[in-house]
Amino acid sequence: MQKITIAIDGFSSTGKSTVAKQLAKHLGYIYVDTGAMYRAVTLFTMQNGWIDNDQFDVASLVTNLDKVTINFKFNPELGFAEVYLNGANVEREIRTLEVSSYVSKVAAIPEVRYQLVKQQQLMGKDKGVVMDGRDIGTVVFPYAELKLFMTASADKRATRRFDELISRGDIVKYEDVLRNVQERDYIDSHREDSPLVKADDAIEIDNSDLTLEAQFQKILSLVNKTLEKLA
Repeated sequence: MQKITIAIDGFSSTGKSTVAKQLAKHLGYIYVDTGAMYRAVTLFTMQNGWIDNDQFDVASLVTNLDKVTINFKFNPELGFAEVYLNGANVEREIRTLEVSSYVSKVAAIPEVRYQLVKQQQLMGKDKGVVMDGRDIGTVVFPYAELKLFMTASADKRATRRFDELISRGDIVKYEDVLRNVQERDYIDSHREDSPLVKADDAIEIDNSDLTLEAQFQKILSLVNKTLEKLA
């Protein structure tokens, strides 16, 4: 059966990973959460004391990028692949608001993007992959058969992220989450290297008022139409 590459881009907390996991499971495709890869590098940077509210030692990070190994291992109990940084499961650690506050700054470093894009392109060289992030349809897979661009209002995205963090037991304020969403939007859209932009041939999905099931069915219909054209 014909397999395609599905590239999903968009702003933070638009549910890219959620729908990408749904699609990959339904289609039997490989799912790659590129945002988790950048979060893992951010965690590595934090662990080494190279970034905090007052400073960012970019030179030390770049010099030590060869010490970063990121893997995805499927967890059958959870039904999705968890992220491992240098052999350690960091799935929970990379989802904190603290990591979120630094990840866009780390992702803006050209050397970081170069290294991770190379890995991402290798992961998808045989097609049959669903990958989400910020520059998948523009940089990683510019020739993907289906490109989606996810968006939603900032307050809706902040509410979703806040509810997710609270359900995990994290102690956060909604105002801090909203500010983080807005700051990440600005940094992601204004960085010099691979800024977040909608690819010319991407289909925009505004899920501000869509249920998860309605969103999945809408996107699955687009997948099926794409496959039919290639048949």
